[in-house]
Amino acid sequence: MQHPDSWSWTRRDFLKTSVVGLLLLGSRLLHPSVARANELPDAELTFFNVHTDERLRVRYRDGAGNYDLTALDEVNHILRCHHTGEVAAMDVQLLEHVNLVHKAVNGSCEIHVISGYRSPEYNAQLVKRSRRVAQHSLHIQGQALDFYVPGVKLREIRRAALRLQYGGVGFYPRAKFIHLDSGPFRTW
Repeated sequence: MQHPDSWSWTRRDFLKTSVVGLLLLGSRLLHPSVARANELPDAELTFFNVHTDERLRVRYRDGAGNYDLTALDEVNHILRCHHTGEVAAMDVQLLEHVNLVHKAVNGSCEIHVISGYRSPEYNAQLVKRSRRVAQHSLHIQGQALDFYVPGVKLREIRRAALRLQYGGVGFYPRAKFIHLDSGPFRTW
């Protein structure tokens, strides 16, 4: 039988190791290594917000994998809640997900934004109007984007997203948009 102190020490070591592991994993996700950055496509995206008629062409990451904070601020602004004007930080993993899908279908066309960040108030209004809107939507966390790419079939965008096996992939052919998010892999 183990002494209670040895169990406490082992559990403490496990927790310390877990925290350090998560920090290292998080730093790899937020700051890709040069080798990993070389595997990612060019980090240039062009957005058109259909609600505000604003356009943005931006390079949000350099070739070494460093994110440009000014560019990310510009992305946050164009993907703001169009209902309240509230701006929030968009998840860089979402941007990478959108970028990979976009480059797979036609990286030269602009991305037409239906919904990026949603304020909690606006999301609550949408929940009241429709059963298809999630009460705890990843849009509220800056981790989701609803969009389409003119000239590219929604099914083609969906296929490209499904091949990645990453994040949420929602297909809304009647509403004419695709939903991508940086949550766990799932599809609907």
